[in-house]
Parts: sequence; C-alpha cells; structure tokens
Amino acid sequence: MTSTYTVTGMTCGHCVSSVSEEVGVVPGVTGVQVDLATGLLTVESDGGVDDAAVVAAVREAGYDVAGVS
Repeated sequence: MTSTYTVTGMTCGHCVSSVSEEVGVVPGVTGVQVDLATGLLTVESDGGVDDAAVVAAVREAGYDVAGVS
C-alpha cells in the first residue's frame, strides 16, 4: 500500500534524510521516498500505516505535513 504526504519546510538534503529516518521507523513502513523539490513523501507499507503516526514522525523531524493523499 502506498500513501503520499506533502511535507513543508524542507530546504536541503539533510532535511530529506531527517524525514526519511523518522518515518522509516514507524511501525508497518517498508519504504520511504522523499522528493525535496516537490515536498512529496511517499510511504510504502505492508498493509497500511496510521497517518497520524507518519505525521507525528515528520513533526519529530522538525517539519510539517500540509496534505495527505
């Protein structure tokens, strides 16, 4: 299953790494891709991931989520 989030506030490669690391440890997440240019965070899971847990992980990294699709 794939979920897409729009992350705001990222400005560099370190930002991408921080978001990837935090989201990567959310239970059920099997893959993470972050596109700095668009702010898109794509999360692969093995049966669904709690959106609130992903948003919390992004915020823990120091950024915010503007949208979920």
